[in-house]
Amino acid sequence: MDLLPGNYHLTRQLFNPTPEDRLNSFLQHQVVHWNRQSNATLDRDLIGEEPLSIRVQGKPYSVVMRTPGDEIAHVAGFCLGEGIIDTPDDCTSIAFCDGADTNVVTVTLKSSRRDAISETLDRRSYISQTSCGLCGKELVRDLYQVIHPLKDGCKIALTAALGCLDELSEHQPLRRKTRAAHAAVIYNADLTLLAMAEDVGRHNALDKAIGKVFLDRKLGQAALLILSSRISYELVQKAARARIPVILAESRPTALAVELAAELNMTLVSRARGSGLDIFCGAHRLN
Repeated sequence: MDLLPGNYHLTRQLFNPTPEDRLNSFLQHQVVHWNRQSNATLDRDLIGEEPLSIRVQGKPYSVVMRTPGDEIAHVAGFCLGEGIIDTPDDCTSIAFCDGADTNVVTVTLKSSRRDAISETLDRRSYISQTSCGLCGKELVRDLYQVIHPLKDGCKIALTAALGCLDELSEHQPLRRKTRAAHAAVIYNADLTLLAMAEDVGRHNALDKAIGKVFLDRKLGQAALLILSSRISYELVQKAARARIPVILAESRPTALAVELAAELNMTLVSRARGSGLDIFCGAHRLN
């Protein structure tokens, strides 16, 4: 059966291309919508995805595929997660190379910080999120050596936290339009919103949200992270570097994520099948 009308043409148009609106960038494609009764040509909104080149001290460090928008916060959160910076004062600038319409951001470190992490910059000692050849126990052991366990003290009201998870869709305008975006939302212990971000990649969304709080110098207040995705060990690692003790997600964590979170004294919770929540570790922080 030929689904394409005779005058069918694929169209591609970028919406909101200005730097201020790039977080909401999406592409509109013409598609054939089929059902059992008929087919028709319709427009569908697709989430934007472009490469972002991250340079440190003028040298290429990483390229990530992400939804355009919040690039400075994204890079700040990424560098925090990688151990390149610990505080905003570790760098002299995080800036676009040739204006905000480019896909290249450069991080310039203070000389003292550059000297302190020379091996990390050479990528000799850091365990990349995409590392292979390591078993789970080796990975947890090595990450445990560079990320200290989180302290107790933070208490989260579980019923209220579930309410934050239920309200996640309110912070996902890009997902409502494209049905393809992940979200990360950060709250303090009183469940006051600190930051949110969306992206085609769940890792990018978390980097962006953490980066916003980091650059606002409010990371010490971050207590609860809400995720639209499953909880992988990489997301636990990023949250641990940001010292966020509680993660609540729509989907279950992986076994390695639970193992790492337990070692780092973190709390992992996901939505349970049917109703309620599953608490995988760190129940002492919930009341």
